[in-house]
Amino acid sequence: MVPRASAASRGALNFQMKYFVYILKCERNKLYTGISKDPNKRFSTHLKGQGAKFTKIYKPIAIVYKEEFNSYKTAAQRENQIKNWRREKKDFLIKANNK
Repeated sequence: MVPRASAASRGALNFQMKYFVYILKCERNKLYTGISKDPNKRFSTHLKGQGAKFTKIYKPIAIVYKEEFNSYKTAAQRENQIKNWRREKKDFLIKANNK
C-alpha cells in the first residue's frame, strides 16, 4: 500500500507549482513570449544564448510583462493566446500592466 500525502503536504506541492507567462523586450524592438516556473532564471538563460532560438538572434533586454498561473495547462493556453496577438495588442497589455 502506498502512503497518501497529507492535505498539508498536498497544499505545499500545489503552492510550489506556479507557472508564469512572460514577455521579453529584445533587440531590434522585438518581443518574445515564453513560459517558465522561474522567469528571472529563464531570463538569465536567454541572456547566455541558451534556450530559445529567437533569443539567440534577438538578444533579450528586459522582462516587460509577467502573469502567474496555478497550472501549466492554463499558462500554456495564455502563452499561445498572446503569441497569436498582433504587436499592438501585446504593447497595450505591457503598457496596462506597467501603470
